[in-house]
Parts: sequence; structure tokens; C-alpha cells
Amino acid sequence: MRGGAGCGLKQKEGQHVKKLDVRGAKCPIPIIKAKKELDSMTPGEQLEVLSTDPGSVPDFQGWVKVNKKAALTSQRTEKDETGRDVYVHLLERLS
Repeated sequence: MRGGAGCGLKQKEGQHVKKLDVRGAKCPIPIIKAKKELDSMTPGEQLEVLSTDPGSVPDFQGWVKVNKKAALTSQRTEKDETGRDVYVHLLERLS
């Protein structure tokens, strides 16, 4: 099942997307781990963050407004194998 803002990934053609699985972690852990991962990436690289915390949706939306090195490309909601909602955030490292 898919839904949420910006359905579908806007993945760049031929670009590898790094994945960060923070399912089970609560705020602020998903943001902290995503920031650490993005800091090690080069501009243009993308990071897909998987979270089960519904608060991660507005958290990432707010975080990219103040973080000059990250853009939120898309967000969507999926179900995992147990039926839990998984919030998928696609981030891009900026300059």
C-alpha cells in the first residue's frame, strides 16, 4: 500500500541510492542518523530512510527547511511484511 505526500521515488537516472533503516527508532534518532549518513555523502547522492515512527514525516519536512545540505525529494508510506506502516523518506545531499 502506498500513499503520503510525493508518492513514488524521484530517483535520479542511473544513480545508486543509499539506504538507512531506522525502523523502531523514535525521534530524534532517525534525523540524527540521517544527518550523520548525509554528512559522509557527496553532493547529488541520495539517501532513502526507512522509519516506523509516524512523527518522522513532519520531522524530516521541518529538518530540511533548516538544513542547507539536504533536500527532501519525496516521502511515501508502505507496509512491511508484518503490516506495519513504514515511512520512506528520500533525501538528496546538496552542496
